[in-house]
Amino acid sequence: MNLKGKVTELVEPVLSQRGLELIDVEHHPQGGTQLLRVLVDREGGVDLEELSRLSRELSDLLDVEGPIPGRYTLEVSSPGINRPLVRPEHFVRFVGKRVRIRSLEPISGQRNFVATLSSVTAGGLNLSDESGRELYVSFSNIDKANYEHEFSPADFGKGRRDDQRAPRPQRA
Repeated sequence: MNLKGKVTELVEPVLSQRGLELIDVEHHPQGGTQLLRVLVDREGGVDLEELSRLSRELSDLLDVEGPIPGRYTLEVSSPGINRPLVRPEHFVRFVGKRVRIRSLEPISGQRNFVATLSSVTAGGLNLSDESGRELYVSFSNIDKANYEHEFSPADFGKGRRDDQRAPRPQRA
């Protein structure tokens, strides 16, 4: 079993007890040390305090079990707004939304796609790009995938009526 698999096997029971979902485990060698990033989430998100407690708990667990040879830095975080999509069940939640996919092998001469996720099958994804072209990407051909958040004026506090705006402080 590879390092990612070993870490996944160790941390998933802890996350499950806390009502958290493991999104991904990333391992990056960096010079004389290594970075181990554990991405977690739950419905409604995860706050900084929870991430801090979880980081200490997972650090102790990984130090005792020792799946990572040598020195490493552990980073426990939420996946962020353009969250990675790793498992088939991650994709199902984002049907009808825009996703960014990088394929291992080119599809119609292209490896990078930003498209609407039309459906998820047992073997892969059906995508519809802006021109209306339908594409199929098998899970085995996905190098990297992320949800592509589409910002709206409301995300920036715009698009509200004037009577909904917060009053400006008065100068004395």
